[in-house]
Amino acid sequence: MVELFEDNVKLFDRHSSKGNQLKWEKDGIWYKADYTGYEGFAEYVISQLLRKSTLRKDEFVIYELEQVRYKRQIFNGAKSDDFLKEDWQIVTLQRLYKTKYNRNLMEDVWHIPETMDRLKFVVEQVEKLTKLENFGEYLSKLITIDAFFLNEDRHMHNIAVLMNGEGKFMLCPFFDQGAGLMSDTSLDYPIGVDPIIMMDEVKAKTICSNFEDALETAEKIYGYNLKFTFTKKDVTKIIDDVDIYSDEVKKRVEMIIFQQMRKYQYLFSEH
Repeated sequence: MVELFEDNVKLFDRHSSKGNQLKWEKDGIWYKADYTGYEGFAEYVISQLLRKSTLRKDEFVIYELEQVRYKRQIFNGAKSDDFLKEDWQIVTLQRLYKTKYNRNLMEDVWHIPETMDRLKFVVEQVEKLTKLENFGEYLSKLITIDAFFLNEDRHMHNIAVLMNGEGKFMLCPFFDQGAGLMSDTSLDYPIGVDPIIMMDEVKAKTICSNFEDALETAEKIYGYNLKFTFTKKDVTKIIDDVDIYSDEVKKRVEMIIFQQMRKYQYLFSEH
């Protein structure tokens, strides 16, 4: 457990449809408290499973579980190393677009009728503004992660690139999966309701509201860029090793992942 104080609190321009989650930074470590349910558990499980994928280790952020004492309260949550070096900063796609055109990227994207055209528009704008190559491949990997793990909070405030003081850009490691695995138990996905029934209610936010349509569109344009290699035994081991969340939450998360493994069998490759 770590004790944190007001001077450790951090605020960002990365807005969430789920509200304002408490976040802190201390000694090069970032901490996030659970806000609507078990976000920290979702961050941890997803990042551990991404270790068993075709992603390079520098392509995603690893989260560990942590309990935080703050203002006489104890929060469950997650922590991660600060991946920003020297004068690099996170720039959301929303901020990038707004700075250049003084327009709202989310609104412009969702005014485009076809999902395929929406995705192409986002990629073309980012590559134009940053000079980065292969952003389509990058975004297709992110869409794959979000579709599989049901991350319902991936909008233009929550996709980012990295920029340094000289105005040069880099791809940002994949981070912020806390809205995945139906972690919002306070309102949208209460404990006690069959998670299999509720899974159909989870909506995407990136280029359309349907995860399958978003993934199919990304694959049609940019191909298959991410495969998973974990097994059911791997999932159970990662979940069973956790002791700060209830057995009910752990069983639910396991059930969700197993269901997604059946649904997306083609995303799995041999070790």
